[in-house]
Amino acid sequence: MTQSAKPDDGRAALAGFVTNRLGRSASRPAPAPAGNAGADKETAQDFEKLAGYRELKLQRSAADLIGLANPFFRVHDAKAGATTRMEGRTFTNFSSYDYLGLNGHPAVSGAARKAIDAFGTSASASRIVAGERPGHLKLEKALAAHYGTEACVVMVSGHATNVTAIGAILEPADVIFHDALIHNSVVTGAQLSGAQRRSFAHNDAASLEKLLEATRHEHRRALIVVEGLYSMDGDAPDLAAFVELKRRYDCWLMVDDAHGLGVLGRTGAGLHEHCGVDVSDVDIWMGTLSKTLSACGGYIAGPSVLIEYLKCTAGGFVYSVGLSPPLAAAADAALTVMLAEPERVECLRRNGNLFLSIAKKNGLNVGTSLGLAVIPVIVGDSLKAVTLSNRLYARGINVQPIIHPAVPERASRLRFFITSEHTTDQIKETVAAITEELAALETGSTLIEQLMARRGS
Repeated sequence: MTQSAKPDDGRAALAGFVTNRLGRSASRPAPAPAGNAGADKETAQDFEKLAGYRELKLQRSAADLIGLANPFFRVHDAKAGATTRMEGRTFTNFSSYDYLGLNGHPAVSGAARKAIDAFGTSASASRIVAGERPGHLKLEKALAAHYGTEACVVMVSGHATNVTAIGAILEPADVIFHDALIHNSVVTGAQLSGAQRRSFAHNDAASLEKLLEATRHEHRRALIVVEGLYSMDGDAPDLAAFVELKRRYDCWLMVDDAHGLGVLGRTGAGLHEHCGVDVSDVDIWMGTLSKTLSACGGYIAGPSVLIEYLKCTAGGFVYSVGLSPPLAAAADAALTVMLAEPERVECLRRNGNLFLSIAKKNGLNVGTSLGLAVIPVIVGDSLKAVTLSNRLYARGINVQPIIHPAVPERASRLRFFITSEHTTDQIKETVAAITEELAALETGSTLIEQLMARRGS
């Protein structure tokens, strides 16, 4: 789905499962017969003939057929934190990365306003072309200090940070070993680099060791990539085990700590604090500015040689506009508040543990979540996940379904982002509502039976 898609295009994201169960083809349209080059060219230049577009249309029709309201692209009328407003109603909100409640914090918003007054809203060009702004350097210095690294570089997109950094570091003679559930941006970066790509079982160091033992000798350089807190499951790796493997097999170790900063560890320092591992044991720290730091963008922290190399060669930095001054200032201020107010991390931890404990007591499937900032409630198929999301929305609870292909079909879920600002009552009422609505779904006819009955009528 592109950012320019119309709001109702979110319907396509939820109906692939429906399309398949209706017996309609979800495969790409067959290529036109050969023999008429002119006709082939005309077909290829028709946007409606793009591979997969016919499938999107069928999926939209399937969603209409069963009367599923679109849970995606709803418009918020206010700042979305622990609560939000949509369609004139106030909702308890579990679809926000604002883990420590810093979006809209006076110090954060004030820093952004000062940066706008001084530098405007844009860096106006790439930093190589337009020159530096003090806010870029200040933020990079603060992040480098946080991770105990020599240097740091910030970029305009978290996704692009992984893509461009990995794409610049690795080459076809190299290899990347990554967790099977790693973020799309890491996979895309590996593809860009041309390096061999090998995945190991989720959070399974023994699985990685087998791959390293069998294949490490075939490649020049090797990079191991794990995440701090996995955004679909809310669990974390045993960092010490991966550090030991990277040393033994002569690899770089990179941690994508996008969801870990502000969440993992007693003070929210990240995965290293959570696991009790020296921060310097990791070669490359990656993170985003859009979660705890309440801005937008990404960063790489590591050795000064690496950072200098990325600033001169990584396409996502060299050929992209610099991070906007107010975003840099906001992220820097948010990091300062996070470090100065560790009670926010403790409150987040209490809220996550409360949600997890009640959910387990009520028999909900929360998978392997640690009960920190990300807690899934796994319900099975996509239809059930979307229906449950809509039923909770009707009760004033906003939470998004995560469905195939983002997760395996039978692992479709609602993903709850917990923040330090949620109240005990909001959490208790939400878990009770989930339990009630799931029970109602399971006591009646199955969703597929309802769907087939509507189709027959």
